[in-house]
Amino acid sequence: MIKNIAFIGNYPPRKCGIATFTSDLLTSVATNFPTNRCFAITINDVDGGYKYPDLVHFEIDEQDITAYHRAADFLNISNVDVVSVQHEFGIFGGPAGSYVLSLLRRLAAPVVTTLHTVLSKPSLEQLRVMQELLTLSTRVVVMTERGKSILQDVYRTPASKIDVIPHGIPDVALESSQPYKEKFGLAGKNVILTFGLLSPNKGIEHVINALPKIVQEVPNTLYVLLGATHPHEVASHGEMYRWGLEALAKTNGVDQNILFVDRFVDLEELVQYIAAADIYVTPYLDENQSTSGTLSYAFGAGKPVISTPYWHATELLQDGRGILVPFANSKAIAHEVLDLLTNEKKRKAMSEAAYEMGRGMVWSKTAAQYMDSFEQAYIKERSINGSAMNLDHLYKMSDSIGIFQHANLSTPNLQEGYCTDDNARALILAVLLNQLEENQERSRTLATTYVIFLQNAFIPETAHFHNFLSVDRNWLDAKGSEDSHGRAIWALGTAIGREPHWSSQAIAEELFTKALPTVTNFTSPRAWAFALIGIYEYLRLPPITPAAVVDGIRGIREDLVRRLMDLFDKVAVPGWIWFEESLTYDNAKLAHALIVSGSAMNNRPVFEKGIRALRWLIEVQTTQHGQLRPIGSNGFYVHNGSRAMFDQQPIEAQSTVSACLAAYRITGDPWWHEQAECAFTWFLGNNDLDIALYDHQTGGCNDGLHPDRSNKNQGAESTLSFLLSLAEMKLETQP
Repeated sequence: MIKNIAFIGNYPPRKCGIATFTSDLLTSVATNFPTNRCFAITINDVDGGYKYPDLVHFEIDEQDITAYHRAADFLNISNVDVVSVQHEFGIFGGPAGSYVLSLLRRLAAPVVTTLHTVLSKPSLEQLRVMQELLTLSTRVVVMTERGKSILQDVYRTPASKIDVIPHGIPDVALESSQPYKEKFGLAGKNVILTFGLLSPNKGIEHVINALPKIVQEVPNTLYVLLGATHPHEVASHGEMYRWGLEALAKTNGVDQNILFVDRFVDLEELVQYIAAADIYVTPYLDENQSTSGTLSYAFGAGKPVISTPYWHATELLQDGRGILVPFANSKAIAHEVLDLLTNEKKRKAMSEAAYEMGRGMVWSKTAAQYMDSFEQAYIKERSINGSAMNLDHLYKMSDSIGIFQHANLSTPNLQEGYCTDDNARALILAVLLNQLEENQERSRTLATTYVIFLQNAFIPETAHFHNFLSVDRNWLDAKGSEDSHGRAIWALGTAIGREPHWSSQAIAEELFTKALPTVTNFTSPRAWAFALIGIYEYLRLPPITPAAVVDGIRGIREDLVRRLMDLFDKVAVPGWIWFEESLTYDNAKLAHALIVSGSAMNNRPVFEKGIRALRWLIEVQTTQHGQLRPIGSNGFYVHNGSRAMFDQQPIEAQSTVSACLAAYRITGDPWWHEQAECAFTWFLGNNDLDIALYDHQTGGCNDGLHPDRSNKNQGAESTLSFLLSLAEMKLETQP
């Protein structure tokens, strides 16, 4: 599906880790997915830029905000499918690197942002920039689980939006160091290696202070310090840091045991230096370092690693795959280096463990994980913000009477007839489609069909609705369920509140006012909730009905709200913040009803209980991987009982999307929008089985998830659940 990918970041010949990473990622994606066109957009930190390869199609001067605007225009006219951003606060212009936001705001394509730094204690400016960056990004990539945890805990990013993809590494063999030692004139030496651009936060002085003890016991030890001084360090302080390290080595009497290789080496030479090493050391001083490319390279090559416990090292070196020493502790470094140099068996075991894990970090596998992230972002963006919706299955399932209940695969099952439940849902969808200007003439025709179905279903003598209608046009029940009645109220209220000039407005108005009072005799909390949402929709615009009628509607709202509040107060306890002693079906609608009613009534306690209940439901329905896991219909979930994992029904995803969007509209909290996105992607494959339920070819949606497969039938409830979710998500993106 993806043909054009743009990579934004630093790029060689600029000398820095981000530049190397951007180049390696682009090359790996292009190599492993050769049908894709990949190119780079680079950030220049010096006047005149750099002599880039042809893969660089546009250059941005770091401190020129208009260049970011031009870059966005360039990307939009280039028809890119996905934009991959490499983010580090220091590489973009503006306060806390904020200029990049002006580029991302203008992009039409989805953005997948790789965070090379994840701060647990950001400044206020950094927090603001990061929060908007996360909002503008369709997906976010971090390289460690710790980074993911910080995004969730500090920035409230939903887990479903985050991909943990390790730093890519070259695929090298695990082989003897001797040939490479000979190549560099290091034969007979025990080689300790640290490589990367030098700067004071690297803690190199602590290794130099450990060398006297090491050399005293193992005299043939050589510490190779590979890499030029960081360009920003040179610009600020020249070579003062390197000179200080050289002076320290002389003072410690180990200047003959250190080899300074003062240059930025290419990948081929770097791999050879790593191969020559016996031990790799990263003595970095910043615990918050969430990513280290140098650590990844050495580890993946099977080198025994000694490191300070910054986040990336702590995660990568656990379970005996490396050794951690305290920060700025030369004595501990010396002890662990000597232990490894004098214990070949331990060194070999550590090497093999690291190398084995490193096979999952090679660039070919990392590129595949990135492509999966790109595809998820592309599918989601296309589904929500793409071209016209595929309504073929909706049209196929509908005739002049209404929408059929069931389907055999994608073929309407005529023998099962129609029901009020589905025609009410279909009416809501038709109204939303008209708002979206999706084939408005057809949408209004469908809306009229569905409202006439509800009119025919209405029983004037009892003010109830029938529910089930056979294919030969006979009603199969004396009266329908309370829930189907509530859904009819919800649909009619939506049609009235959102389509004030519609030709069937009078029919909907009459049905609504006649059928609503009946709900006060019901005992179903869901029927109450559906009716409350219908009342909320009905009152969106100034009613055309007499004031006395409107007062009566508001009185019914107060009565139904009180009933739901009484249920909540009676049942909710710590650990079970809900209205009933079980979670069954269409669960989010109960919380949804209180959220919108409390907001409309300006009743904060009602609103807050709705928010509390919905937040708890989200927690219950979210897996450790950040995916939506609806309550299964095969047993549901009784308080203090076991929870049914399957069958998972599309209606649960839809009600979650709708409730979260309502919470987002009222609170403005982006967390709720992200939860709606998470629930929506359940339809697209972000679920327990990694199976897409939406069929983009037919426009239908499969009837739920079984433990091992999806139900391939594409009935009305499931298809309407997807289309309603999509329509609401699309409406939310409209200005």
